[in-house]
Amino acid sequence: MLPFPCDLRPGESPYRQVTFAATRAIVAGLLQPGTPFPSVRELSMALRINPNTAHKVVAELVRSGLLEVRPGVGTVVASGRSATDEERRALLSTPVEQLVVEARRLGLSLGDVQAAIASQWKAIAPDTPNTEPR
Repeated sequence: MLPFPCDLRPGESPYRQVTFAATRAIVAGLLQPGTPFPSVRELSMALRINPNTAHKVVAELVRSGLLEVRPGVGTVVASGRSATDEERRALLSTPVEQLVVEARRLGLSLGDVQAAIASQWKAIAPDTPNTEPR
């Protein structure tokens, strides 16, 4: 069992999907610093992906500083590192693209989409303003 959700979809690179899912879990705080990360073998078996792909995922997450390898312990979520604004925004890239494509397919305007987002924002977090200072 993986410590983060990852449902692989056909037609998309498993490497990108797993890297995105793990990054999202780390940046969102689902995986806390020091939390053990699955081994290459565990990752490949749990997701039924090629071990070479699993190795590439782990190597990419280590290279990006999200994971660290501790001798005698294994691979863990890196400590002392918080996600940057750019990393958090990058996590929205794919879902936003999908939203825009679907909105265009339905013939919605930008204003329609912004209104729908504002409505959902208020429904989920009614006490949070629509815009937050950075």
